[in-house]
Amino acid sequence: MSRIVRIVAFGMGLCGGIVASQGPEFAQQYRQRLGGAIDELQRVIARFDADARASGETLDSAITRLRSNTDSFVTRQGAAMQANVERLNRLEAHRGAMMQAGPFARIALMVRDGDQDVMEAVYRDFEPALPVTEEGVLSSAIGFVMAWGCVLLLAGFVRSLRRPHHTARA
Repeated sequence: MSRIVRIVAFGMGLCGGIVASQGPEFAQQYRQRLGGAIDELQRVIARFDADARASGETLDSAITRLRSNTDSFVTRQGAAMQANVERLNRLEAHRGAMMQAGPFARIALMVRDGDQDVMEAVYRDFEPALPVTEEGVLSSAIGFVMAWGCVLLLAGFVRSLRRPHHTARA
């Protein structure tokens, strides 16, 4: 195999390793954003709950009261608070599942069940980094081997096409 092909394969392997290492980093930044979203929703709901209790209501009865109001603005506020409560429950369950999942399972869980708003926020502000966790190192190694191997396989395939084919003469 030519020296140039090996150098290109190694370079592509390094690029593949760097790209693959970003999966765990994205998942880590996602978990941070997820925690921030949960914290903020908890504050909003706690304030609403305190106001409801001060008025002799429970959280659920206050939401029901708002949603059944004839004023459309008040009704929409009740629906919005109900959506906040439901989203908080989903996000907390998702974070709990991610915390219990193994390193690579967290990435799959994020991709499969991730909150779209949190995912988009992470994507907008994503800062690449080279994680030095076991998950990051393994992802880098897998990415390196896949990119390196693909280049070598492709080079071998192209070389086989360029070889003259000998036909047997009778």
